[in-house]
Amino acid sequence: MRRAIFPGSFDPLTNGHLDIVERSIDLFDEIIIGVLNNPDKHPMFSPEERCEMIDEVFEGFDSKGCKLVVESFQGLLVDYVKSRNGTAILRGIRAVSDYEYELRMALMNRRLEPEIETVFLMAAEEYSYVSSRLVKQVFTLGGRVEGLIPDLVEEKMREKLNS
Repeated sequence: MRRAIFPGSFDPLTNGHLDIVERSIDLFDEIIIGVLNNPDKHPMFSPEERCEMIDEVFEGFDSKGCKLVVESFQGLLVDYVKSRNGTAILRGIRAVSDYEYELRMALMNRRLEPEIETVFLMAAEEYSYVSSRLVKQVFTLGGRVEGLIPDLVEEKMREKLNS
């Protein structure tokens, strides 16, 4: 089985994340969307809230036979991938700066677990500038984020901001 782990904070999930999953479903039998539990990042949503949102967003999604799983994890990524019998780490690349960072991470992960491959997908052009951090920043300052995140996620962000 070709099982990929797509790790990230997904705080919030963006349309760029959706694009990476949609474009990778033909490459793998199963994709585990691994929601990183990193309290140092000061997340807007708890890992449980992020997992629930991602599950809702992908409800009814045509995964073309590729199983999609959403779960949270913490700790070293390669340990998590190994514990889930993953064969690959799936990462999106938006710009050269992403590539430099991701290359270092991929090389370290290969050193730690040589049998786990990292697969990079280039971001779709329309999402090449979109990051969760930027979306949160624009949103909390009152800017428009439609088209950058799923409608459900924007609704949950409004609820969180108004609570």
